[in-house]
Amino acid sequence: MAPPAPLPLWLDSPSRFAAWRRPAARIGLVLLLLLVAASFLALRVAEPAALGAEAATSAPSEQTDLALYEKIVSAVKGGDNYYTAAADALRAGSYPLRPFLTFRLPALATVLAALPGWAPRYLLWLLAFVTALAWALRLAAALPRLAPRLVTSLLIAGSMLAFIQPGLVAFHEVWAGLLVALSLAIRRPGHWVEAVAIGLAAMLIRETATLYAVVMALAAWREGERREAWGWGAALLLFAAMLGFHAWAVAGVTGPNDPASPGWMGLQGYGLFVKAVTLATALQLLPLAAAAPLVALAMFGWASWRDPLGTRMFGLLTAYALAIGLFARLDTFYWGLMPAPIFLAGLAFVPDGLRDLVRQSLAPGKPRITVTRLAR
Repeated sequence: MAPPAPLPLWLDSPSRFAAWRRPAARIGLVLLLLLVAASFLALRVAEPAALGAEAATSAPSEQTDLALYEKIVSAVKGGDNYYTAAADALRAGSYPLRPFLTFRLPALATVLAALPGWAPRYLLWLLAFVTALAWALRLAAALPRLAPRLVTSLLIAGSMLAFIQPGLVAFHEVWAGLLVALSLAIRRPGHWVEAVAIGLAAMLIRETATLYAVVMALAAWREGERREAWGWGAALLLFAAMLGFHAWAVAGVTGPNDPASPGWMGLQGYGLFVKAVTLATALQLLPLAAAAPLVALAMFGWASWRDPLGTRMFGLLTAYALAIGLFARLDTFYWGLMPAPIFLAGLAFVPDGLRDLVRQSLAPGKPRITVTRLAR
């Protein structure tokens, strides 16, 4: 008879790998080692240009882009049409104006322009606090003891490093990333309307949040949550309509002689995702050689949590890792802000996940029974 499974170390129940058979566990262990090894590819990613001394955020070119967004908000606050203001600012900064996706969606600039000057920073802090609190409450159920909860709270705080800086209120990924994290935190089986609404708000701020909506729709369908899946589909259709209007509006202020974007087929690989997430979180305080494997372990931790929320989070991270590795350029790797606000909390699941995976990979196999035929 097999020995009883050991009690969880931090979690309230065994990790996803506790029930894996030895062959699957060994494959999983090999994949984990490969993921950790691949994380060191970040050491080969070139340092982005224009990395300011004060840059404590994810985006190497963020100071230039941030000045662009602030200029647009100022012009809209002064009464200019958003698309005219954006086109003028892009031309003045020698930015590309084609295709239409080089223009950010107008939602954030319009809202910030309508607020008094002191309000955006407090609104950003409030959103960050609510998001962190929502996740702390969700994870508390999976971490019944005090020490893991305290560690997880510190990991959440470390994930929020770029999201509490008042100087970044005009940066779209900061708001969209927080909204994606909040949407995921409040979603529960049978209670998804609010999550879809917040996810749609994230898409209207930054179109790369559509990747989150796609992951959520597929996960809902896979889990048998058909109404939720249709809800996410409806949000995507509504966003597509808004994006069509955005394209039409951009066409009205641009022409064939405007410069075009060099494209988004960066093909930088997994190393760029690792570096992007590192610079978006408190991992930037560590040497890259030490921070890189922690990115891989955090992804493994989310995969370890045997809960639909853990599965969705791991799916989201995988989707953004693919998107950044394939399409992001060095000057756009601030896309890593999108999955960052809660990323490091995945490390809280590593002790149980790693213990169970190693244990199952070393577990004795089934005894082989040989049947012999005796001649009489």
